[in-house]
Amino acid sequence: MDETRGRITRDGIRIYEAEDFAGMHAAGKLAAQILDEVADLVEPGVTTEALDAFIERRVTELGAISATIGYKGYKHASCISVNHVVCHGIPGSKVLKDGDILNIDVTVILDGWFGDTSRMYVAGALSRKAERLIQVTHDALFKGIEAVRPGATFGDIGHAIQSFVEANRMSVVRDFCGHGLGRVFHAPPNVLHYGRAGSGPVLEEGMFFTIEPMVNLGRPETKVLPDDWTAVTRDKSLSAQFEHSVGVTATGCEIFTLSPAGRFHPTWR
Repeated sequence: MDETRGRITRDGIRIYEAEDFAGMHAAGKLAAQILDEVADLVEPGVTTEALDAFIERRVTELGAISATIGYKGYKHASCISVNHVVCHGIPGSKVLKDGDILNIDVTVILDGWFGDTSRMYVAGALSRKAERLIQVTHDALFKGIEAVRPGATFGDIGHAIQSFVEANRMSVVRDFCGHGLGRVFHAPPNVLHYGRAGSGPVLEEGMFFTIEPMVNLGRPETKVLPDDWTAVTRDKSLSAQFEHSVGVTATGCEIFTLSPAGRFHPTWR
């Protein structure tokens, strides 16, 4: 596809064509398939670098390219964020312990289209507070997705997520957000996971973007570690995240990153 074709809104958001949905579905499905496959490897005693090595191998075997290897100097095919790591956790020698929760985030490029998704996993037994955090975060994502339709605003998405999370006495991270994507990794708009209903740009058919709320059991503040990637909760409270890539349709939206095996939600459900 010629990235110069189509229309750009006054907010800088690209409007894609109807035929572009197929490419996004293919890339999203591949990324989701890899997250399905890695689920069986998540257990106490496994290192996060071993999980990343599996992901890197599968990206190649499935005929795709990792979008993150080489991105701003990043060296891995995934971000793996454990416990109080909010996002952008770097795979390494860390050994998973019983009860650890982790988000695995994968972005692939397939035929020029970017598939971006993340979900939560549990190593071993799950604590009640972690289970509740994961459930609320999962449901918050879908509250945001339910708000997606032409004529709604990006503020409607953020408001739906924030009001649900805060009603459950948890907090939404403000320092990171979703983003536009398609033939590029990151593009306008910034998709905030908090906000006021009716505010922000108006959604139009053909917009592609991610929704990826990060929810903390404690306060929303984060800090980035000296590696310039890893973001953690300032109060060391547990954090969770789920991410889907979506496209706005005439009547609502399509999710590009649905799990082929139905494993987007952790398996206790």
